Amino acid sequence: MRVIRDGAAAPPALRGGAVAIGNFDGVHLGHQAVIGAAVRWARARGAPALVATFDPHPSRHFRPDAPPFQLTRLDQKLRHFAALGIDGVMVIPFGQALAALSPQAFVEDWLVGRMAPGHLVTGADFSFGHRRAGTTATLAELGAARGFSTEALGAVEAEGAPVSSTRVRAALAAGDIGLATRLLTRPFAIAGEVIHGDKRGRTIGVPTANMEAGAYVRPRYGVYAVRVRLSDGSRADGVANFGVRPMFTPPRELLETWILDWAGDLYGQQIEVGFIAYLREERRLDGLEALKAQIALDEAAARRALA
Repeated sequence: MRVIRDGAAAPPALRGGAVAIGNFDGVHLGHQAVIGAAVRWARARGAPALVATFDPHPSRHFRPDAPPFQLTRLDQKLRHFAALGIDGVMVIPFGQALAALSPQAFVEDWLVGRMAPGHLVTGADFSFGHRRAGTTATLAELGAARGFSTEALGAVEAEGAPVSSTRVRAALAAGDIGLATRLLTRPFAIAGEVIHGDKRGRTIGVPTANMEAGAYVRPRYGVYAVRVRLSDGSRADGVANFGVRPMFTPPRELLETWILDWAGDLYGQQIEVGFIAYLREERRLDGLEALKAQIALDEAAARRALA
């Protein structure tokens, strides 16, 4: 899969095909429907299938002080796009210059000028251009004039409600990992660098890989059964505490993951922690022995969930 960045145009081999365009944060069931429609159109005609996505997320530009809300990092999104059969991705840098473009200028510059689509697929609520003045109707009109067809897909429903990134975030905040996983079609996962912590865990035989959540949406604080993707691509089971560690001062928000049946040095490496099951709330325990006993219970619960 070819990734095109920094305003470069798609090469000839990736032009004239189907383009799915959107933020696609989470690449959930609804996003997969949009991308799948582009792939089907392209495959039926022997043409390339592309995704056009924005980075950073437009909401981060317009609301820089908003609480963290990200469901997927760009590298994670790219991996998910590739798994859906996409041939190329146009990463559109979102900033003031892009936000100021009229809908017509965006279509001329980015769509026609850099991707030359034969077909464009969006969600029904897609908007673009200065002050979000462009709609799917605008795209259909401009596309007809510039030689590409358009398709706007309605919301995908699951378990009685439309699938959306907002709904996934709400499920995570509530600790409903099962619902979030079903909407995403895979576990929500935080990726990041393993950093040095207080190293208390290793003194009781429970060394943890510590990470900061950064721009990710915050799942409910508590203890989770997790599956870890290590930097070499291998996977391992684990138990993770996400929260502010009420037994220790000063409070510091961390994702602390004990990788079961594994030993090694992960400092400075990039890993990905997938949330499989919510086990319990984060709470203060009465001393070290109580902590050790609870860790043993958490390990047993995690192994059952992961089995």
